Amino acid sequence: MFMRFFTELREARVPVTLKEYLALMEGLDKGVIDRSVDDFYYLSRAALVKDEKNLDKFDRVFGHVFKGLESVDEGLAADIPAEWLKKLSEKFLTEEEKAQIEAMGGFDKLMEALAERIREQKERHEGGNKMIGTGGTSPFGANGYNPEGVRIGQDKSRHGKAVKVWDQREYKNLDDQVELGTRNIKVALRRLRKWVRDGAPEELDLDGTIKGTAEKGYLDIHLRPERRNKISVLIFFDIGGSMDSHIKVCEELFSAARTEFKNMEFYYFHNCLYEAVWKDNRRRHAEKIPTWDVLHKFPHDYKIIFVGDATMSPYEITYPGGSVEHWNEEAGAVWIDRVTQIYEHVVWLNPTAERHWDYTPSIGVLKQLVGERMFPLTIEGLEKAMKELAR
Repeated sequence: MFMRFFTELREARVPVTLKEYLALMEGLDKGVIDRSVDDFYYLSRAALVKDEKNLDKFDRVFGHVFKGLESVDEGLAADIPAEWLKKLSEKFLTEEEKAQIEAMGGFDKLMEALAERIREQKERHEGGNKMIGTGGTSPFGANGYNPEGVRIGQDKSRHGKAVKVWDQREYKNLDDQVELGTRNIKVALRRLRKWVRDGAPEELDLDGTIKGTAEKGYLDIHLRPERRNKISVLIFFDIGGSMDSHIKVCEELFSAARTEFKNMEFYYFHNCLYEAVWKDNRRRHAEKIPTWDVLHKFPHDYKIIFVGDATMSPYEITYPGGSVEHWNEEAGAVWIDRVTQIYEHVVWLNPTAERHWDYTPSIGVLKQLVGERMFPLTIEGLEKAMKELAR
């Protein structure tokens, strides 16, 4: 049984060695634990897992070998089609039918058409392909499908195709008190450190005290400033819309960053950076902060981290007025470019699986704007991003 456990860990690419396996067997022979599955789990994990990034793999193998759980391929679980989870009441369209629905032909034409519909429409429409309504293929309305439309009167995104959203939506603040299920995020963030000692001398300098006492013949207490991480970080969090499905991992990142970076500031934005950001999502319409003020407040040695899925209409990045929630005088690309011009170290963390990036044009646009420094919000991606910021 134990040899099977060892071999399956190796097959799952957990780097266990024969020496560690023998140490586990020695612990069992000496009776260091009671005869229970839980005690054996903690002993074997301590003996066989050297890196926290392998804890999830270890748990899957342990559950499969000792608890009779079926082994599930990680990639297969991640590829469950989103269509399986759709509401049964939603209208079904095949990919061929969707491909036959033509886009309006550009952002400006879409806005012109919306203004014309508002002037013409006198009553409610449902299931149509032209007027403002529900459940159809019109570019304007809710609970239907169109590859390039304006969402009106719908509680949340379904297909992620809307060019503009004609609703006022409320977002929740990220919780920085979330307890992480794993410490992997903190471990990855620790790669971005630069220790210095500055400030008031409040910490006992043991080596200095011993040396001073030996030299003077009496107790000579030496103090020194506390060692601090000098790195300063400014994080911009995309909030709401398609980011709702990534709230948990963003809260874990937020909580870990608050712990690891003493000099950390954060702001929220939606989809793309524009002329204003905010600190409180509950008051984001009343207490917006000009982006210029933020860029002038924090010096150029700050490390900048954008966190967002970068999934939106390309118009939101490249066009004035492209924002789904307000009329922006300058394109989002202009503001992203200003950030990269002011700050040398900028990365973008994307919670969307990297294998899907090529299917979303806006991701490619933003990746190019940040100098190809976009990384997936995974442990490996975090490590690469922190390495980039530490250069």
